[in-house]
Amino acid sequence: MAGNSGFGSSSYYDRAYRQSPALIRARRPYLYKNAVLGTAIGVFTLGVYAYTIHAIGQDEFEDVKVPNAPSGSK
Repeated sequence: MAGNSGFGSSSYYDRAYRQSPALIRARRPYLYKNAVLGTAIGVFTLGVYAYTIHAIGQDEFEDVKVPNAPSGSK
């Protein structure tokens, strides 16, 4: 048996793989919320990154002992 068994198109994409008007209508209620959430996640990520770089930049590493250079005699 081949085909869609008479129920028409079962995809939200046309033959050229473009979104159908039905898919655009189905996604419309979520577009704004998804954009706001994506922006919030991006701002949070950039904030954590900026804070981390700022906190590390203030460290002087005075408590870290640096070993002496190795001697060249063998």
